[in-house]
Amino acid sequence: MTVLTALDYAAVLVFALTGALAASRKQLDLVGFAFLASLTALGGGTVRDLLLDRNPVFWIADPTPLGIACGAAVLVFFTAHLLESRQTVLTWLDALALPIAVAAGVRAASETGQSVPIVLIMGIATGCFGGLLRDIVANEVPLLIRTGKLYVTAALTGAGAYLVVEALWPSEALALAACIVTCFALRAGSLRYGWGLPVYKPRPPRG
Repeated sequence: MTVLTALDYAAVLVFALTGALAASRKQLDLVGFAFLASLTALGGGTVRDLLLDRNPVFWIADPTPLGIACGAAVLVFFTAHLLESRQTVLTWLDALALPIAVAAGVRAASETGQSVPIVLIMGIATGCFGGLLRDIVANEVPLLIRTGKLYVTAALTGAGAYLVVEALWPSEALALAACIVTCFALRAGSLRYGWGLPVYKPRPPRG
């Protein structure tokens, strides 16, 4: 198993759990659970592979991620009622899945020799699109645009950390670790301590 495959599997599992939890909040049936879990789990990687012209897309070349997503959906379908706060668990699982998916995105782009801007964009796309699709389909305000919370910024910084470490030290494992730790630290800090960038506030009209 390659490093990229392992990252994809891990991101698929955790994102699928968040998709299934979103389905439980909407009281969908088992097929709805499987659909939303798969959409969340595979969405970011699919966008990445299409943009990078990686043919076939990762879950078509190897259907294992689809099986992982459906398995996660079944698990949550029968256990979601045991959780005290499904939204809290969803948010923190999403915070865990984000850096893993970002790492998968930057690794895939680097593997194909892409330029720095493309590597950064692929990290963001892989990390963010699955959760964005989940929230749109579930008719929720997307986590990535919640006011004052670091999401895309965390993904961008994590992807940047990968590039910096890779340039300074020729160690793929260290670069991926830097990406994951940096991204998760920023996202978790924004959730736990309210870290965030200044937001736009319109000025009151004159006169």
